[in-house]
Amino acid sequence: MALIFSPAFYFRVSGNVHKNKWFVSSWLLVYTDVLSVMASEAEKTHALLQSCSTESLISSLGLGIFCLVADRLLQFSIIQQNDWLRALSDNAVHCVIGMWLWAIVIGVKKTTDFGEIILAGFLASVIDVDHFFLAGSLSLKAALTLPRRPFLHCSTVIPVVALTLKFTMHLFKLKDSWCFLPWMLFISWTSHHIRDGVRHGLWICPFGKTSPLPFWLYVIITSSLPHICSFIMYLTGTRQMMSSKHGIHIDV
Repeated sequence: MALIFSPAFYFRVSGNVHKNKWFVSSWLLVYTDVLSVMASEAEKTHALLQSCSTESLISSLGLGIFCLVADRLLQFSIIQQNDWLRALSDNAVHCVIGMWLWAIVIGVKKTTDFGEIILAGFLASVIDVDHFFLAGSLSLKAALTLPRRPFLHCSTVIPVVALTLKFTMHLFKLKDSWCFLPWMLFISWTSHHIRDGVRHGLWICPFGKTSPLPFWLYVIITSSLPHICSFIMYLTGTRQMMSSKHGIHIDV
């Protein structure tokens, strides 16, 4: 009994309690770190698998078929003989391809995803506005008979604008909530350039332009584009941030 009430016993017990608290706190920190790592790895794996899932591959096949059918339909004389019908139909195909590509990248999981898909379609089709800027007129005839290709149809512009946008977002701390935007712009504009490349080749400043792309190459590149971009997005960490943004649940 005397030992229990002695100061030495009190300090010994108190010291053991503090040691136990320190041990428990350290263990909790380690456990939390392990859970974070597991969640991060699970998220990365899910993001990578999503880019090559069965659904995305089937969607890419469907996109390839759409490209084949749509561009063949645009060759009908009833469309080719009417400037407005030809221009609107061509631009609509650009829009649909841009929307389809982004839908494959993100996967449509909720109704709010349609906002991004519509934005991707808008970006893929809005490039043709530069025809009117170069023509200096709202006349469709003037826009279709330009002496040279307008500036947004220079393929070098795509990485420059995408990287500038990424830097601007980083500067204004928008990189998490809008991390998808540079990639959306890259995919949408690239699809437009590849499709136009079938007729005119790719204009790569300051090196000049390539010969017209084979039609089969355009279809293959367009169908592969979402998977290539998804893989690069996975390597840069963008894919994981987008997975979290689009509400993918991860069990740990």
